[in-house]
This record gives sequence, structure tokens and C-alpha cells, in this order.
Amino acid sequence: MGLVTQPGPPARCPVGPTGDPGWLLTRHADVVAAASDPVTFSSAVSRHLQVPNGLDGEEHARFRPLVDSFFAADRMAALEPLLRPVAAAAVAALPVGVPVDAVEDLGRPYAVRATCTWLGWPDALEPTLLAWMAENHAATASGDPGRTAAVAARFDEIIRSLTEPRRAAGDDAPDDVTSELVRARVEGRALTDEEVVSVLRNWTAGDISSVALCAGVVVRHLAARPEVQRHLRTHRDDAAALDRAVDELLRIEDPFLFNRRVATRDTTIGGARIAAGERVLLAWPSANRDPDRFGDPDAFRPDENAPHNLVYGTGPHVCPGRPLAALELRVVLEELLDATARVEQAPTPDDLECVVLHP
Repeated sequence: MGLVTQPGPPARCPVGPTGDPGWLLTRHADVVAAASDPVTFSSAVSRHLQVPNGLDGEEHARFRPLVDSFFAADRMAALEPLLRPVAAAAVAALPVGVPVDAVEDLGRPYAVRATCTWLGWPDALEPTLLAWMAENHAATASGDPGRTAAVAARFDEIIRSLTEPRRAAGDDAPDDVTSELVRARVEGRALTDEEVVSVLRNWTAGDISSVALCAGVVVRHLAARPEVQRHLRTHRDDAAALDRAVDELLRIEDPFLFNRRVATRDTTIGGARIAAGERVLLAWPSANRDPDRFGDPDAFRPDENAPHNLVYGTGPHVCPGRPLAALELRVVLEELLDATARVEQAPTPDDLECVVLHP
């Protein structure tokens, strides 16, 4: 389905793989309203277990504190020095003076290595994960549900190859985030294998690709907008300012397309009457470029726009992994700024992902 790029009233459109009709919300106010009302707009839209993003109400509340604990500020602070050499190595591997692809050459390898560092996964897994990312991209582009399901099942196999030995090892398992999750308990009981796999799938299958795309967005804007590059270099040592700047670039070019909901009861939003059981898509890129909220959507105003930025969602299902994604992106940006005097657009305008680094 092609996303509506100009915000407007809710529109009926095909929202599922079989072309079943539903509603597309594109205006900032409508998207915020739906995301903030989980009673009316349920996140339980998949037949597969999705912890915690596909859960509602008490079930969501049961798992969310556990998931949030892995992204606490002290844990992110402890992770930062481990990510820095990973980012520095990824930047150092890039050639200078010639076009490089910001996503393929920097974003994807860095995202995979950063994830492995955080979760305690072996470096040898990198080729497997990169190959899976390519397979997943091709399967998604094909529109073939069977192919997509097979690729998803393959990723679950990768996760189980890491979790099952840890569960079998018990107290002798490696001391890492994956082992901690395997040993985690919710309301006094251990997580099931299915729940562990679901959490790790949520942390990795989508997030690796998302961080890679986000890195590409940031680097492209760094090259294409001299005023942005000056701002970032001026604020190189101000972590909070860099975080806001990255979020603003992702608002301007939001790589997170939409989240799905299903109406639990008849309701009205944005003037549209939505019936119980109808599907709803929350279109983040359109909402994040709504001129009624942001004025000129292309204007780079990180401080002014921060309170309304929906890059990581909003409401009770706001992305729990935001602190990790923000940290990963800031660290790789800092290393790129340190390694270069300037970043320019590639001379071939059709290669939108490509930039040229100058030391």
C-alpha cells in the first residue's frame, strides 16, 4: 500500500495483505488520539504472540515494566562505552573521497554489531543476520505472505539457537542480556520460550533494520543540509542536543511507516465513523509532517518540535527501545563527526543513499 504523504481526514484503503479495507490516519491529532486510546484501538492485531507491543490492558501492563527495565538510564550509560568502539570501527571501515551507501555500508553492519554487543551475541553471527536482513527485505518487497512467514520463522530459529543453550545451562549461562531475559520472571513465574523469543524478535528483527535506516536518514541529511551539519558539529559534545537533533531529522524523514490497530467498538475519529472490528493504520510519517502541528514540515527545529515528535510513537505503546536506539544513533553520529571534516552528497543525484566522507 502506498502511504498517504499529505495529512488529511481518515481515508478508507486496503490495509492488509489480502487487500481488506480499513482506515488510514494521517493527521497528527488523529494519530495521537488513536495511539492514546488503547481501549478503543487495540494493538492485538496479529495471530502471533507479540510481547509487549501486541498486548493490551492488564496483559500489556504485566510485561511492560520488565521490558522497560532493560532500557533503564543506568544500563544505557553502562552500554555506551561498549558501543563506542563498535561505532568507531564501522566508521573507520568506510572509504573516504568516494561515494559510500549510508545504509548498506554503515547503517546495516553497525546496527547488527551494536545489537550483538548489547545482547551478548557472538560476532560470528553477523553474516547470518546481514543475510537475513537481505532476505527479509526481499520477502517484504515481494508481497508474498508465504515467503514473509518463512523468513520470520527463520529468524525465530536464529533466536532459539541462542536462547535454548542458555536455558539449558542455567546458572552457567553467559552473563549477558539474553541470559538475563531467559531467566526473567513476570509476577513470579518464568517466561515461556515463546515469550522470550517474542521479546527478542521485537528487539531485533525490526530494530536492526530500523536503526540501519535511521542511520542512513541522519547521514543523508548531514550531507544534504549544510546548516544541519554545522548544527551537529557545533553541538558535538552536547549529548542531549544531538539526541534532539537526530529525533528531528527522523521526524522530517520518518522511516517508521505505520502501526496497526483494530477498533474494539464503534467510534468516531477525525470526523470518520469507524466500526468495531475495522482495521486502522497510524501513519507516523504523515503525522510527523502535519503542517497543522509543525508548520513547515521540512524546517529543522529540534527544540521547538521535540514535544510533538512521534518518531517513537506515543501513548502506552510508545517504543520501549527508544533509549537504546537513540544511544546507538548518537554514538555512531559522534564517531562520524570525529572522523570527518565534512560529509557531502555524492555527485550522482540518483544514488540518494550515497555520501562522500572527507577527513
